[in-house]
Formats: sequence, structure tokens, C-alpha cells
Amino acid sequence: MNSAEKERVETLQRVIAKTVAANPAGRNLPLIGGFRYRFLDESVRTSDDIDYHWSGDLGEKQKELLALFERKLLPEVRRRLRYECSAGLRTGPDADSPAVRVVDLSFWQEGSSFGRIEIPVEITRIACADPVIVRTADGTIYSTVSNGDMIESKVIAIFNRMYLRHRDLVDVFLFRDQVLPDSDRRLAAKLKALDIPASSVDKQMDDLRNNKAYHARAIQEVVDTQLDLAAADQIRDAGGGKMMMEDVLKVLVSLLPQGSSNHKARPRRGTGDESA
Repeated sequence: MNSAEKERVETLQRVIAKTVAANPAGRNLPLIGGFRYRFLDESVRTSDDIDYHWSGDLGEKQKELLALFERKLLPEVRRRLRYECSAGLRTGPDADSPAVRVVDLSFWQEGSSFGRIEIPVEITRIACADPVIVRTADGTIYSTVSNGDMIESKVIAIFNRMYLRHRDLVDVFLFRDQVLPDSDRRLAAKLKALDIPASSVDKQMDDLRNNKAYHARAIQEVVDTQLDLAAADQIRDAGGGKMMMEDVLKVLVSLLPQGSSNHKARPRRGTGDESA
């Protein structure tokens, strides 16, 4: 995606997020995921979708957002940005997932050389140890989760997704300074609550360690396609995906009660007693 296309996507994402934040359907609906990092934390990584955390009925919130988009968002986009657009509930094999519900938004301009823009709005549920907070941007109040819950949700996603998404590793690298002093204990409690067994954590960690070259190449692909150009250049100069992979492994080893190369030689942290 070139810079012009990225700008078009991000303009639309901001309009979507503001519409949600300014209407009752978005009350206490926390913004999470890569777009939250990009929008509220000035991340150098772009995101194609928008993610929200919801502790209630995901299907009901999905329908609320669809109604909001049809009533408020689509007319505003047509009027102000001159896009044709549509909104619909996600269909297909993953439409009834108990873990995520999706509203698919599409935008296009007749006669334009730009292609169709698809922006999924995903409603999911992450494990949160802190209360919902609010942040502001251009005078609008946005509900979101704490920095600690955000970075911990990214770590959990590495072990809880059916298929690893290397953008999660990139976000752990970019926001590792937001890890809390007690994030190891918080993660132990969240892993237990989500019923993610230590064996699954160990298996993923073994894969990350034993296939570092593969994962480093996949991280580099994220750097090349999703990071701002200046940031991508600096990453390459500093060692690229290989450097990032090594750094993320160190972060994971320091946080996890299981899954580190030396966890058997040290006592477990935490009580033993979240995707976006």
C-alpha cells in the first residue's frame, strides 16, 4: 500500500472511530489493537482494521454498530468525503465465532484510480486487569483500555490465536516500554482465566526460538509493508527483523511464567492464577 492509499484508509478510520466515540453505541466500548496504537499512541505501524473490546454480548454490539454506521457514518462519508460506501455483518465460516464479531465497511469512488477500501470493525473480548480509561484526540473522548492491558493483550495474542500474526510481535517490540513491573503476575492470572495451558505457551515459545530465521523474515515483511518509511529504514539499519525477533524473545522470556528457555531452572512467578 502506497502513502496515498494509507492516507485514505487512515482518514476513513478516524471518521469511523470518531463516529463510534460520539454516539451511545460507543459508550464504554474501548478501542484496542493496532489502530488504537496508531491513533492514540502515534505508532509507526499502520493497521487495516479497527478493534474494540466488549465484555457484553458481542452479537448485540455488532448489530448496534451496524445500525449506527447505516444511520450516521455512511451519510457523513458520502457527504463530506464523496465516497460511495456500504456496511454489513460479516458472513462466511467465521461469522458466528464466539470470540469476535465483525462489521465490514466498504468505500469506493466511481471513476477513481484507487481501488475499493475494506475496513473491518471487529468486536472482541480481551482480559483486562484495569478499569476502562478515556483518552482525548482533537477534542473527542475515546474509551480505551490501559497501556498495561494493551501490551499484555498483545503478548497473549501470540499464544491464543489459531495462527500467529507477526504484527503482534512487531507491536510487542514497539511498545515493550509499556510493560508493567508486575506484568508477569498479571499475565499468569490472565493465561489461567483464559484457560491457555502452559504446554501451549511452551510449544509456541519453542517454535519462536527454533524457527527464528523464519519469524524474523515474517517480521521484516510487516516492517516493509506496514511501517512508516522513516521508521522502516531505521529498523533495517539497526538489524531489521532479526534484531526485532531477538528483542521480542527477551521480552517474552522476562514476562512468562512458562515458555522461556530457562523456566525449568527458576521458580514460577505469579499465582498461576485477551484478542484484537
